[in-house]
Amino acid sequence: MADSSQNRPLPTGEGAIASGDRAHAVELRGVVKRFASFVAVESIELKVEQGAFVTLLGPSGCGKTTTLRMIAGLEQPSDGDILIAGRRVNALPIHKRNLGIVFQNYALFPHKTVFDNVAFGLKYRGADKATARRKVQEALDLVRLPQVSDRYPSQLSGGQQQRIALARAIVFEPDVLLLDEPLSALDANLREEMRVELKRIQRELGVTTIFVTHDQSEALAMSDRVVVMRSGVVEQEGTPETVYNLPASAFVADFLGHSNLLQGTVAGIADGVAMVTLPGGAEVVAETGARTARKGEAVSMVLRAERLLLGERFDSDGGVTVLDGVVETVDYLGLSARYFVRVGDMRLQAINPIDRHPFREGDRVALRIRPRDCVLLPPDR
Repeated sequence: MADSSQNRPLPTGEGAIASGDRAHAVELRGVVKRFASFVAVESIELKVEQGAFVTLLGPSGCGKTTTLRMIAGLEQPSDGDILIAGRRVNALPIHKRNLGIVFQNYALFPHKTVFDNVAFGLKYRGADKATARRKVQEALDLVRLPQVSDRYPSQLSGGQQQRIALARAIVFEPDVLLLDEPLSALDANLREEMRVELKRIQRELGVTTIFVTHDQSEALAMSDRVVVMRSGVVEQEGTPETVYNLPASAFVADFLGHSNLLQGTVAGIADGVAMVTLPGGAEVVAETGARTARKGEAVSMVLRAERLLLGERFDSDGGVTVLDGVVETVDYLGLSARYFVRVGDMRLQAINPIDRHPFREGDRVALRIRPRDCVLLPPDR
């Protein structure tokens, strides 16, 4: 299908500015991407504030990388508008969008030195030699690799190559920095180190950043806002705390962290809490959150694994739910353990810190659930 949006002229002057007093750094308005009959991205609406760190999060095939590539100009939207700093850029080629991009494989030139790799964007923009030297050194200082300008990519570790790719992306002061799973090729320890470094650099520069990942821990640790995608649509957008603690769907609850999804029937509701009867007859007190529910209605609830506390016994008071169970499986994690506990017909998971020794398989335990730790999910969309 032809892209009808390509025929509209680029706005100029005041018309180039999005609604409001100040344009958003990036805005997507009803953006759609089709590949033949397959819809990879379906009518996305997104506003990215100046200086924000926004993560597109979701499983493989959810449309997050396709969305990033459309912002970059590597893919053309089938419909809708993409605005950068209030200017519609649908038909603008990648080299005119002033974007810094770091790809998963870094895409460094193997035959060029680190200096020439980092300086590439500056030379393309016509910077003189003195300016290029100064800016390259500033970028290398920022990524904490000031002494490697004469080396080649093959002489660097994976983490160093990642830093050089980042230096190349920021050296010309882009309006927006786009990061397409840049940490996925690194080992676990280096990934943690580099995500801290990435966030530090982004904060120091104040550059608007859009980050693509399938790793929930990266998204939660680094982002100002998280956009959870599924099958080409946005399931939920919000701060990391909101998306994690108040998931908008069972998919979001399951994708972020370790969750127990419980099904039950509302036995009563008052003052923002609901008494829910589980299939086996046990009753759980849960917060309603933004959800409205009626007595007798079937509901779904999310209970995070780290909020489910295990012990030898608990007193049931103050609306706290106490259930009895048997430990079936233990995953020892060092400072904590992940338990799978049989409670009637349910199998619940709990992640608890360890004082000395974890519970053992076959141990009888009590499970403590506070109302604020079990939240009703919105109805399925």
